[in-house]
Amino acid sequence: MGGYGKAVERRMKEFYRRLSEKDRRWYAAVESDKLGHGGQSYIAGLFGIDSKTIRQGLAELELTEDAAGEHLRKKAEGGSGSST
Repeated sequence: MGGYGKAVERRMKEFYRRLSEKDRRWYAAVESDKLGHGGQSYIAGLFGIDSKTIRQGLAELELTEDAAGEHLRKKAEGGSGSST
């Protein structure tokens, strides 16, 4: 895994620095996920964070996706009953 170039890393660090704590976890999680194998170690090193923080962000994003999907399914179920 090669990672990003120095200019991109600099912009990523600047962006990361401006985020809230929760958004930092989520951003780090998404970036590590994009990189695949070795991504968590690379992003943890880049941002100076523990890889546990990235795993927490990944778990939070999965919960958010599940909740959003469940909400959409419930909404669609309620709309399918038409009066005939």
